[in-house]
Amino acid sequence: MHITVIGRGNIGGGLADLWEQAGHKVERLGRSGGDAGGAEAVLVAVPGDAVQPALAAVTGLAGKTVLDATNLYGGVRPPGGFASNAEYIKSVTGGPAAKVFNTNIALLYKRIAQARVRPSNLWSGDEEARGVVEQLSLDAGYEAVRLGDLTMAATQEDLAHSVIAIAQAGLGEFVYRLATPEQL
Repeated sequence: MHITVIGRGNIGGGLADLWEQAGHKVERLGRSGGDAGGAEAVLVAVPGDAVQPALAAVTGLAGKTVLDATNLYGGVRPPGGFASNAEYIKSVTGGPAAKVFNTNIALLYKRIAQARVRPSNLWSGDEEARGVVEQLSLDAGYEAVRLGDLTMAATQEDLAHSVIAIAQAGLGEFVYRLATPEQL
């Protein structure tokens, strides 16, 4: 798959590395932007309050399947009065959108392949994004677990605060696994 990653930090850079190792063609875009026209999927992995300028610097986004890995902190709200950054991104691109990779600790990406069982990766979004989300989750070492449609993206963004709080309350960096009793 040809993937354009917008953001070169821990999340964007870390996932780009994992996807390249899995055999995908990955184009990495930074602050200066670029063209995503050749991509089959786009990951937005910039600070949550930088989504609007990041998308404005990238061409070729129309109709693309976009994965939103951003998080909002400190009372910052999504642009345009949307409930979530994922919904704002969908309004800009017009293609399928998903909130994903925002509740996992990026510093653990290099160790995911060593996990005894595949950790979970929560996502919410359009059904049309399911195939891309599931494939790229697997290729990064995770199992995708759907939270709901795109209206659940704001809830998922809020959940990221809990992940950080758990880590800071003493557990430290961690992965999580959501499973049915049959999967245990």
